[in-house]
Amino acid sequence: MSARPRLAPADRVTLARHARLRFDSVRGRWVLLVPERVMVPDETCTEILQLCDGDRSIEAIAATLSEKYTADEGVIRRDVIDLLQGLADKGFLRPMAGPPA
Repeated sequence: MSARPRLAPADRVTLARHARLRFDSVRGRWVLLVPERVMVPDETCTEILQLCDGDRSIEAIAATLSEKYTADEGVIRRDVIDLLQGLADKGFLRPMAGPPA
């Protein structure tokens, strides 16, 4: 498996084509469907993934969460990048090229 590029605050990401975030009514929670497995993200991860629409930058996602939770934006940004980098390294997220739509 080739190494994925490091994500930066200005990057915009979205779920990879083979990954889907869906609400599972049987489990009563959100799940991330990826090839041959179902991941059950926690509430924070789900909220972040819902903001990964390909238009918002990681920095904008962190700002939204920082404002919502009145938390330090730098700390939130680092946590968001760490989470998204892990998912990108597994191939579940993809960076968007070019300017936002």
